[in-house]
Amino acid sequence: MTGAPAWIPPGPALLFCPADRPERYGKAADRADVVIIDLEDAVAPAARPAAREALTASELDPDRTIVRVNPVDTDDHAADLEALAATGYRCVMLAKTESAAQVTDVHSATGAAVLALVETPLGVVRAEEIAAAPGCAGLMWGAEDLLAAMGGSTSRFAAAEAGGPRVAGEYRDVPRHARARVALAAAAFGRWAVDSVHLDIADEAGQRAEALDAVALGYVGTACIHPSQVAVVRGAYAPDDDEVAWARRVLDAAEHEKGVFQLDGRMVDGPVFRQAEATLRRAQAANS
Repeated sequence: MTGAPAWIPPGPALLFCPADRPERYGKAADRADVVIIDLEDAVAPAARPAAREALTASELDPDRTIVRVNPVDTDDHAADLEALAATGYRCVMLAKTESAAQVTDVHSATGAAVLALVETPLGVVRAEEIAAAPGCAGLMWGAEDLLAAMGGSTSRFAAAEAGGPRVAGEYRDVPRHARARVALAAAAFGRWAVDSVHLDIADEAGQRAEALDAVALGYVGTACIHPSQVAVVRGAYAPDDDEVAWARRVLDAAEHEKGVFQLDGRMVDGPVFRQAEATLRRAQAANS
């Protein structure tokens, strides 16, 4: 898979669901655009065999389902891939991806599109080669695992540290760098990118601000850890009526203009066309 990704999220809100809780699968699918059935962090090691059985017995829509498997250097990885192969699901999230070879191996073993979860220092510094790997459909990043691997304590500024340019709840510099690097690497190789989870479930304002920023950076979606976050994410990614009307005027005018032109006092060229197209794609996803 060196060209266009074989699988693309149909909407911006991707909701994690523990694989050992099959009674929640349908509920998660009803509430979110995409369900991420999680065989890794959300499941205790002793419960993973039963979780894999639940996965293989499930019948969710493959177009709206991702399966997160354990990292390649764990005892659970091969069993996870075997369980995935017994399903019709076509996208696999590889936890703690650290090389292009890992992505290619998982794609070759399963035939599934790979969402590479970059959440270690080595994964971040190799984001570009991971994005370029055959089989890679998209990239996601994770803040807390990244900081833990660095020996750090928290990815965000606390209220006591806020002041000046710092705002409580905002990412520290290293997570901000990782977030930007993943977005750049994905865009450079024609992959899509998913933003990390917002752990403070009650912080709707912070979740919305972060999702709006993700839209501005070109992310196609944001991962959620609680159903209540879905509506916030969807609202942030959905363009308002004025944005949609502007995008349509740009694309309509482009059909009759040659090269660069002015519209509503603004210069319109290739990058503006692409922004307009992205706005309409988000509008379509919001209305689907």
